[in-house]
Amino acid sequence: MSASGPTMETREGIQPNRQVVFIVMVFLSQAHPAPIRYSVLEESESGSFIAHLTKDLGLGIGELADRSARIVSDDDKQRLQLDHQTGDLLWREKPDREELCGPTEPCILPFQVFLEAPVQFVEGELLIQDINDHSPVFPDREILLKIPENSQPGAVFPLQFAQDLDVGSNGLQNYTISPNSHFHVVTRNHSDDQKYPDLVQDKALDREEQPELSLTLTALDGGSPPRSGTSMVRILVMDVNDNAPEFVTSPYEVQVLENSPLDSPILTVLARDRDAGNFGKVSYGFFQASDEIKQTFSINEVTGEIRLTKKLDFEQMKSYHLKIEATDGGGLSGKGTVVIEVVDVNDNAPELTISSLTSSVPENSPETVVAVFRIRDRDSGDNGKMICSIPDNLPFVLKPTFKNYYTLVTESPLDREERAEYNITISVSDLGTPRRHTQHNLTVRVADVNDNAPAFSQPAYTLRVRENNSPALHIGTVRATDADAGANAQLTYSLLPPSDPHLPLASLVAINPDTGQLFALRALDYEALRAFDFQVRAADRGAPALSSQARVRVLVADANDHAPVVLYPPPNASAPCTELLPRAAEPGYLLAKVVAVDGDAGQNAWLSYRLLQATEPGLFGVGAHSGEVRTARPLSERDAPRQRLLLLVRDHGEPPLSASVPLHVLLVDGFSQPYLPPPEAPGRAPGAGAGADEPLTVALVGALACVSALLVGALLALAAGRLCRRGGAASAGGCAGPAEGGVPGQLLDVGGTGTLAHGYRYEVCLAGDRRTGEFQFLKPVFPNLLLQDPEGEIKNSPNFRNSLVLN
Repeated sequence: MSASGPTMETREGIQPNRQVVFIVMVFLSQAHPAPIRYSVLEESESGSFIAHLTKDLGLGIGELADRSARIVSDDDKQRLQLDHQTGDLLWREKPDREELCGPTEPCILPFQVFLEAPVQFVEGELLIQDINDHSPVFPDREILLKIPENSQPGAVFPLQFAQDLDVGSNGLQNYTISPNSHFHVVTRNHSDDQKYPDLVQDKALDREEQPELSLTLTALDGGSPPRSGTSMVRILVMDVNDNAPEFVTSPYEVQVLENSPLDSPILTVLARDRDAGNFGKVSYGFFQASDEIKQTFSINEVTGEIRLTKKLDFEQMKSYHLKIEATDGGGLSGKGTVVIEVVDVNDNAPELTISSLTSSVPENSPETVVAVFRIRDRDSGDNGKMICSIPDNLPFVLKPTFKNYYTLVTESPLDREERAEYNITISVSDLGTPRRHTQHNLTVRVADVNDNAPAFSQPAYTLRVRENNSPALHIGTVRATDADAGANAQLTYSLLPPSDPHLPLASLVAINPDTGQLFALRALDYEALRAFDFQVRAADRGAPALSSQARVRVLVADANDHAPVVLYPPPNASAPCTELLPRAAEPGYLLAKVVAVDGDAGQNAWLSYRLLQATEPGLFGVGAHSGEVRTARPLSERDAPRQRLLLLVRDHGEPPLSASVPLHVLLVDGFSQPYLPPPEAPGRAPGAGAGADEPLTVALVGALACVSALLVGALLALAAGRLCRRGGAASAGGCAGPAEGGVPGQLLDVGGTGTLAHGYRYEVCLAGDRRTGEFQFLKPVFPNLLLQDPEGEIKNSPNFRNSLVLN
């Protein structure tokens, strides 16, 4: 095997291309504007050395293997192989130029060197040099010629040509014929580069002298040594037939679809002969037809109809040139030509071949090459033009790179949390009629990157725990989720240092780092700590780790662990508290108000009052919610002057707690009884005795008389007003002020010189109903009392009033 040195035109360097569309490849590091060229003799043994590819490409030793180099050819037949270790380009199988290229010269096999990492294509051409391994061959061992005897010297008779599969100087060069006195052979070149033999007549024939001649025709090629082939030429000298058949049309041209069915008629040729009789009868046949033509077409000898006998394939043969011979009964013949053009139909679907594929793409990555593939359609024209596309709703784009090579790249960074996998359908369709389509499905997975921080189910949590809880009590759970996957989604919970440095968070709460469960480490006391806040962090295990925070507020719920405490009457006073009750008190008379507080809160601090014991059952009653002690009936002379009440204060907790307090009551006939020791008035001489009270009594009687006079006067004024202003507007009910025309209320004070501990006020006012003229006499107005709200706080209540209406 011999190989000529490579003829390679290279141009080093990289020309950056910043265009987005129609780039060769964003990863190309070297470009060859002209293909590298090699040559090899046909019939070389398998494994024969062609060239040292590493050196020709300017690569280092082992770089072909590192870049995953391989040889790609257009016809998908791997005739070449690449030794990655040595960088040698070898012939995989013994080449036969005639099988590869047929009559085509030169015989060039294109190929590409595909370097995958980074992507690079280098075009190459391999020239298969012909050797003289075939001899010329005639289609028939004997050639029969019928020559009329009246043919003149110089007449030319075309003979069947020989075929030599070799080309160039090894192909057919000339013809010779055995020596004779009547004919010689001339080698003639046709426009199709085929050499044809023509028999030239040297002198006239005489059928009576020699009716038949036999000559040997030899075809010689130009090889070294030359090869030859022979055929016997039989010449029959015929009687005179002076008119040869002539075709009506020449050449015939017809177009035939490549998918035409077998035995379908192509066309009918017609030749006419002006002779009569047997000399005018014409028969048809192929002249100098190759085996391919004989296998593909047939001709009817009588009618001249040409039919299809073999399937046509535009991709293999685009046109046929048929030579038709019409021969009459006298042996004369005429030649005609039929040109059959094969019309391409869209009978080949596009083909798609994946050269490189990446099945996983990291999210948030910039433009990434997913696949490199090639498309091809074996049809021609519009039938071979292709459109390559992918669905529009995918974040991928197709980019043409090299000839029919495309790259599938990401259009923008991908987000695994939005979509973890893409099923991409690459569609290739041609422009034929009807269109043919090819689809190829790719699955691309998006690899996770830790780009999502944990997210709590809510920004703030409120947990409630009852005081006096047991240690290590589970009080709640915080939950967070992470949209990432794997270790990027595995969470760890922890407590952050409290913002209040005085809050002992480490001794109050603990958190399970895996589940987010919160536990109270010790018993909580509502009265000492009602609520506290802290922050919880959730961090993933990515690199770097991401985290988020949530606020947790713990509310301590109250437990009923405090009994009510009575403030009034003082339960632990050194002397019992005695309340004075006049015997003239009517039912509902307010004797006293029990005031109590509870250290708890809410329902546990709601207090109710109850009378447990009394000296005179039924004489007193206690307001269940107000704690007011009032008379339930009028007093009688039989009631004991001293009464003892036992009052119970109870909360509404579970279980309820209570406290009791005694109340002592002294019945008196009036606040000015002489046996009651009155308080000493300032400036009053001791020993003044009972006579000192007489001026007070006189003053009281006078005051009452004045009040009565005022009431009568008011009544008279009201009656006069009705008579004078009939139909006037009625004033509002209740106690009217002076501006409304009513009688101003008069307040009578009774000083604190009696037996009661507080001063009393009486209010008298005129009712607003002018139709009845009623008066309202109001009972004493008591001073402010201490009331207890449900929260246990002591507040001042407004004046308590009782009214008595006299009709």
